[in-house]
Amino acid sequence: MRIVYWLGLPIVLVVAWWVATAGSTDFYVPPLQSIVAVFFDVWTLDRLRADVLPSLLRLLAGFALALLLGVGLGVLIGSRPRVRATVEPVLEFLRAVPPPVLVPVIMLFAGIGDGMKILVIVSGCVWPILLNTVEGVRAVDGVLTETARAYGLTGPARLWRLTLPAASPQIVAGARQALSLAIILMVISEMFAASSGLGYTIVEFQRSFAIPEMWTGIILLGLLGVVLSGLFRLAETAILGWYHGLRRAQKG
Repeated sequence: MRIVYWLGLPIVLVVAWWVATAGSTDFYVPPLQSIVAVFFDVWTLDRLRADVLPSLLRLLAGFALALLLGVGLGVLIGSRPRVRATVEPVLEFLRAVPPPVLVPVIMLFAGIGDGMKILVIVSGCVWPILLNTVEGVRAVDGVLTETARAYGLTGPARLWRLTLPAASPQIVAGARQALSLAIILMVISEMFAASSGLGYTIVEFQRSFAIPEMWTGIILLGLLGVVLSGLFRLAETAILGWYHGLRRAQKG
């Protein structure tokens, strides 16, 4: 039943799209049948290797770097009130700047290679992870903190055994938001001075008026998001198994 619920709405939407565009003569909204017909001709193994694989590698590199920076700085800021009070105004200013606006600035310093695209992803993904980590660290139970201190659990031991596990639900929530941003920023970064990538390919199809091919790229991007979301859910289940078990026990 869970699989039926999960697949039900997508199937309904695809059928509705198929019926709504059947016989369409609009150049920019071709029939879904035409899009499906060219999908596998466009996205061959060679094209996947040349355009999709580099995009995925850049996305994963940017997401991993944002995760390391966000969690590391978040633990530091969240565990030290004076540091938090000092940097909070700056953080509020920086997170309000839309990452796409920073693309020209990042290009000036990082060039137009893979480094620029990874930095664009990091510039947007680090904020939900950082802010959720700060709040997660701040919310650690004071009784647990005092108990750990009484038992001599300090430094790295307390970080690994108390702080990170207690803050992990909010860290994972921030990482889930960051993953969605990473996909968006991956595409945006590849629209500027790129020679490969999924975003670059979609823009090239649009500029050459290959509209069905452009739609196949958009569909592939959506499928990529679904796969990454599913993999993240599996990782979340493994990391937060204890937390979900605790919540089920409390509800029971």
